[in-house]
Amino acid sequence: MGLMLPDLLRAEQAEKETSSTFGRAKSCIFCFMFGAPAHQDIWDLKPDSSEEVRGPFNPISTSVPGTQFGEHIPKIAGMADRFALIRSVTHPDSTHTVAMHYMQTGVRHRRPNTNPTNLPDDFPCFGATMNLIHRQSSVLPAGVSLNAPGNEIPLGHIFPGFFAGFIGNHLDPMFVTDDPSQPDFNPFPTGGINVGRRFDERTSLLGRLDQLRRRLDHVQSVRSVTRFQEKAIRVVNSPEALNAFDLTREATGLRDQYGMTPFGQGCLLARRLVESGVRLVTVNWARDYESRVADHWDTHQDNFVKHKKLLPVFDQGYTALLDDLESRGLLDETLVAVIGEFGRTPKINANAGRDHWPGCFSITLAGSGIRGGLVHGASDSTAAYPVRDAVSPEEVAATIYHALGVPADFELTDHLGRPFPLTTARPLLGLFG
Repeated sequence: MGLMLPDLLRAEQAEKETSSTFGRAKSCIFCFMFGAPAHQDIWDLKPDSSEEVRGPFNPISTSVPGTQFGEHIPKIAGMADRFALIRSVTHPDSTHTVAMHYMQTGVRHRRPNTNPTNLPDDFPCFGATMNLIHRQSSVLPAGVSLNAPGNEIPLGHIFPGFFAGFIGNHLDPMFVTDDPSQPDFNPFPTGGINVGRRFDERTSLLGRLDQLRRRLDHVQSVRSVTRFQEKAIRVVNSPEALNAFDLTREATGLRDQYGMTPFGQGCLLARRLVESGVRLVTVNWARDYESRVADHWDTHQDNFVKHKKLLPVFDQGYTALLDDLESRGLLDETLVAVIGEFGRTPKINANAGRDHWPGCFSITLAGSGIRGGLVHGASDSTAAYPVRDAVSPEEVAATIYHALGVPADFELTDHLGRPFPLTTARPLLGLFG
């Protein structure tokens, strides 16, 4: 990394000279809508289509004349002038696993026709890349993933796209599995004397074990384990990190404004983390295996019943995040992305559900100079395919990295020393004002 730094700085300067939007974002909050929302019931309603396509939801007016959203996101509709809506994202992968990898890396999975778990040769996610570039910038890691592993199914299948892949698992985002909406939320071992003493004893034990394995220090896997331990101890011992994760420091009224849900409190925690210097915070949509009432967005059955329960949670958390960032003067330097892995089928199935559909779907971007009120691209009469300005995952990734100040020609290197371009598309500069 030391050898790469001069070239990186030169590339950054060259990009700044050609674009005033480059590096506008100090941080990014990446809201990942696990399971994939039905775009035609939220962002891109087709009220003139047949009943089997349009569904029962009605369009409502927004703060942008001529733009309509679904009736179950009224707060977001009132803020349509604060974010850009892209209605024409498209790719070919209809399986959750490879589609998640595609949308969270900007690179299609090496095995697109499979249903893989995470693998060492996966392309790194956005948070892992930030950990690589900013690895020494703060006690807190540059990449943090909340409500994780929201990508794990009960059988233990861990989806790709959330990890560091071929740049090394020591660069994985910091995964916070605890539910931030719970009263006892605290991802660190704190509390009474016994807990502190136990932590000190375990740290001491690690030190003694390290002495026994010094002869194996040349083995890469052992060195990686040591780095993991050092990083974990450094974070846990840091008042800065403890404060950043302490949601009790927030006023009760503000917490209620976000909503006492994993997504709502995850958005609030994301705001605290970017204030503390974290570069990329992923707020995963948490899966609720206990209630199964409104689990996540993969609505093969009862799409409309579930969306009626899911959408108010999203409506509340997303608008509170934009309001809070703006009131603190942070929105201009924080990119906020709302992205799922694909969309849902135009036709409603026999179980009142919508199935996987990557042919066309919608995402939003806000902050960091993004033009509020912009609607980029358009879909056909059933929201099945783009008819104007189709957008690829590669272009989405290039836009995110451009906003974060990562040069377009930045390269990653795998463990064999092979170079890989971080992005292979041009950023969507027209989204910026």
